[in-house]
Amino acid sequence: MRRFLERHWYAYAMVLPVVVVIAVLVLYPLAQGVFFTFTNINEANIANPVLDRPATYEGVGFKNYLNVLSGDASYGAFWGTLVRTLIWTFGCVFFHYTIGLGLALLLNRQVKGRTLYRVLLILPWAVPAFISAFAWKYMFNAQYGIINQFLRSLGLPDPVWLGQSNWALLAVIIVNVWLGVPFQMVALLGGLQSIPGDLYEAAEVDGATPWQRFVHVTLPGLRSVSSTVILLGIIWTFNMFPVIYLIAGPNPNTRILVTYAFERFFSGASRDYAIASTYGVLILSVLLVFATVYRRALRSQGEVW
Repeated sequence: MRRFLERHWYAYAMVLPVVVVIAVLVLYPLAQGVFFTFTNINEANIANPVLDRPATYEGVGFKNYLNVLSGDASYGAFWGTLVRTLIWTFGCVFFHYTIGLGLALLLNRQVKGRTLYRVLLILPWAVPAFISAFAWKYMFNAQYGIINQFLRSLGLPDPVWLGQSNWALLAVIIVNVWLGVPFQMVALLGGLQSIPGDLYEAAEVDGATPWQRFVHVTLPGLRSVSSTVILLGIIWTFNMFPVIYLIAGPNPNTRILVTYAFERFFSGASRDYAIASTYGVLILSVLLVFATVYRRALRSQGEVW
């Protein structure tokens, strides 16, 4: 051990600051959040040095988990919210990937003005999310928004997009797809450019149609990139808070797990830190289970990840 440390002390010295930062900014808050899930901590019983008030919260065991998982509406209707979260997540990621792949295939060709198209298509990713959210919120305005004005000009119904209906969920999905496609496009474009051209030439010599070349050359060549961007997209979208909250606000029809945790933590007369923390731990658990299953599925197909 001494010889090992003498040989690698420089590497450990370089890594140590990162480990300390992660421990302070990630591990400690995570451990504190897990601890809160076993208490009844809220705004009324947390310690308040300004008021010289000591902490009076108590341990409650697994009561918070049982209350949340019971599906009681007073605790956010967990299962219904989970279903809406899954619809939101997989709907967004599906269109992220398919539209991003389609644009990547177009930009991978020798098209006149390709550089300009790349710059224009990456703009939604470059613009800060809150600016895009406010712009889209105005566009979805039922009375003055350009979207409803266009629908009225065609004689089509003009729904109240951000009202108390499922149109609100569709609206935030549209915005998130618009924001997320550029990342998928750039990543998949890089993957396309790494596929050897000889494979396409050999397939064409063998008489493969364009669809067959896409299925048997392009998709297998993109498998490693696709698996990574899909997993990242699912994790990011599952926890996507700004788009939903900035556009639709605390709307029950767009409520997903992470927005309800925020509402529980920061809203109400008595902020319920215990239930909010419980939601945070459950979100982390769902994503860890999904990532584990996803990774095993990739390994079973021969992917090393």
